[in-house]
Amino acid sequence: MKIWAHRGCSQRYPENTLLAFEKAIELRELAGIELDIQLTKDGELVVVHDERVDRTTEGVGFVRDFTLKELRKLHIYAGENETQSIPAMEEVFDLLKPRLKSGMKLNIELKNSVYPYPGMEEKILNMAAAKGVGDAIVYSSFLAKSMERIKEIDAGADVGILDGRVSDCLYKAKGVGADALHPFWKGMDLPMERVAGYPVRAWLSGHLYPEKPTGTRLDLKALESQGITDVILNEPEVYVN
Repeated sequence: MKIWAHRGCSQRYPENTLLAFEKAIELRELAGIELDIQLTKDGELVVVHDERVDRTTEGVGFVRDFTLKELRKLHIYAGENETQSIPAMEEVFDLLKPRLKSGMKLNIELKNSVYPYPGMEEKILNMAAAKGVGDAIVYSSFLAKSMERIKEIDAGADVGILDGRVSDCLYKAKGVGADALHPFWKGMDLPMERVAGYPVRAWLSGHLYPEKPTGTRLDLKALESQGITDVILNEPEVYVN
């Protein structure tokens, strides 16, 4: 079973921050890191999950209504650690590049299924190529048309389809020509034989910082028996060194 860090080490540190990613790259056995991107008012790629900034910062409003400079002024409090801010995607690439060059993967979810961000696909593909890490990236989205656009631009891009159920992932994957299925971990509604040949990277929601760790562990063998090959979770440090 391959272990991925969901929004970085997001149980013990604020999600989608440089701090959460720094902690993740300390885990030498980690298969990859997952993160989310959106576009600012001035067209910059930033790493943030929610369409609004309200939950993770002291700000109020939609990411798309802030410039990058304005977003940088918002605080993400991290307890005894240094206060964080919403990072630009370029910053994250610079931080992760050494690990991406040495075998770790990066799953970039394009958060464009609620509000479309025209040109996002071109921007992220171009940035990954400019950083020299294109081969280490897995692109994903709930929006199948977005992944179709990724494939149109770069037929060799590694694409995963997100949905709640693996059956819906498989349906969309066949239309798009996707390379992997990314269902919710409780959404394995097909026999494992039906998804054989695909990486099945199951994502969990779970507890996020500042909620306290629960101390519970997943039964990875049981998940493997359902056809899951990878798990994307908030507390990867419990499973890998």
